[in-house]
Amino acid sequence: MPAKKKPINKIRKIFVLDTSVILHDHHALQHFDEHDVVLPITVLEELDQFKKGNDSLHYEARSFIRMLDELASQHSLQDWIPLNSVHESLLKVEMNESARVDAHTVFGERKADHRILNSAMYLVENNPGRQVILVTKDVNLRLKAKALGLEAEDYRHGKIKDQGDSYTGFRVVGGVSKTLIDQLYQTGFSDPADLKLTDLRPNEFLIVRNGKESVLACYHAEEGRLEKVDKRPAYGIRPRNAEQTFALHAVLSDRIRLVTLQGIAGTGKTLLALAGALEQRRQFKQLYLARPIVPLSNKDIGYLPGDIKSKLNPYMEPLWDNLRFIQHQFSEADRDFHKINEMVQQEKLTITPLAYIRGRSFSQVCFIVDEAQNLTPHEVKTIITRAGEGTKIIFTGDIRQIDTPYLDSESNGLSYLIDRLKGQSLFAHIALQKGERSELANLANELL
Repeated sequence: MPAKKKPINKIRKIFVLDTSVILHDHHALQHFDEHDVVLPITVLEELDQFKKGNDSLHYEARSFIRMLDELASQHSLQDWIPLNSVHESLLKVEMNESARVDAHTVFGERKADHRILNSAMYLVENNPGRQVILVTKDVNLRLKAKALGLEAEDYRHGKIKDQGDSYTGFRVVGGVSKTLIDQLYQTGFSDPADLKLTDLRPNEFLIVRNGKESVLACYHAEEGRLEKVDKRPAYGIRPRNAEQTFALHAVLSDRIRLVTLQGIAGTGKTLLALAGALEQRRQFKQLYLARPIVPLSNKDIGYLPGDIKSKLNPYMEPLWDNLRFIQHQFSEADRDFHKINEMVQQEKLTITPLAYIRGRSFSQVCFIVDEAQNLTPHEVKTIITRAGEGTKIIFTGDIRQIDTPYLDSESNGLSYLIDRLKGQSLFAHIALQKGERSELANLANELL
């Protein structure tokens, strides 16, 4: 028996969800508080195309379909049904697409996006006095909606709030007493109270200065002390600046189990992560190097020639490039040169697409995830929750080089992870800012 139609409070908004929102977060229905939610029938039709597969989009689609089926088990989705018992919000599927202004005619093409626009405009016409808002991760669809006079916005849940106050993981502290610097050099430790800082976070790094004298340090919150950070190499790779020294220290630290390295191209984030993992190879059963597959020119990997290994090679090549660079820090007669080949042959060191590790659990593994800015917050959470005892995870990426159409600098998984975990004792982050690849690369980053 259909649920009785409940009197609708006109203060409550109606949010119309696009398919991109569901594929980004299958829990999206629960994040609109006291407001009502509408799913155009086109969204369900599009989700049907994502039921099969192993990518995160397919997982989100299947999870949402199961959740919707449970919600609608005793109701007709053409009527308003209870969505959130706490806020008494409602949900329905909108079948009607006959608005006075036809998006197909306006934009000269019949497509799913235009059907969703028509559903949203129909709701505006038939709910006078109520605010109807289209929610989509698709920037172009938002622009089309606004061109039609329809309110539209991005899906905000999971977006970080303080983008302007982004956490770099380190700071410069000047005017410090010479006694503190001498103590750090002599004993390796010092009392952080001498810095007179009240907002130090666990594993935050410091460049401590007194005039021309300086020392690098890290705040060990559990011990309540500053520790001197030494500039040390890892598998033939030497840090070239303070940021790289901090990054390598975090990667090599036994007590830090989760590291994020963020920076523009050429700052060395992937190279440092790989070198640090190789330096610690005896502490782990396996080293995993992975990156998400982002289709080239919006084409699926099926367009590439060859078998599955050949299709995936273009995506994995940057990791192999870094590995070869590390290998060539040694002569061919050197044991460390051949050790890398040996680890690859014995599969102690594995480079693989991120999709291939889905559903697995990892114990005593060092897991490097490159290009993490192309992951959603849910994907990042899924990876971290796979970590067993003795596992270390390193995420690297550049939030200014996002290749997926529905993520931005505020909603991608890397930014979300940094924002949520800063201040945790198992976590360290470094924003690498100085390019070290070459003078030419630095020139391009600065002027082009």
